[in-house]
Amino acid sequence: MDIIWWIISICLILAGIAGIVLPILPATALVFAGMLLIAWQQNFQTVSIYTMIVLGVLALLAGALDYIAGALGAKMVGASRAAIWGATLGAILGVFAGPVGLIFGPLLGAVAGEFYATRNHWQSGKVGIASWLGLILGMIAKVGIIFMMLGIFWLAYLI
Repeated sequence: MDIIWWIISICLILAGIAGIVLPILPATALVFAGMLLIAWQQNFQTVSIYTMIVLGVLALLAGALDYIAGALGAKMVGASRAAIWGATLGAILGVFAGPVGLIFGPLLGAVAGEFYATRNHWQSGKVGIASWLGLILGMIAKVGIIFMMLGIFWLAYLI
């Protein structure tokens, strides 16, 4: 029965890692769920509840950064609500356009949303680039935190 728990946990962690680039998947929540399942299955003997609390806080931080980073980038240059919604919609629709859509969907969505709201080409481009940079920096931070979480978990598991 232990092997089934391990397989489920590893699948959750791998789905979380895939969620780094697929905005539909909640990356940090899946990674944390996989680690929590292993720790729980072993009655928190190999990985303590305190380690899991630290990992939970990191997961919350990464999740928050993921949602806040793009909005902060856009807000810094005075984006409208339409631009923020456009960036979000662009990120979701970008999944269906492959890697190029994942990278440029939020940019195009923010530009379209801002242009819809203001009809100003310059402002639309500025907002698009700022929100895109925010999303990229948020993604980089999320990747770093997820791999930090994995490192902490495996160190706790091995020690």
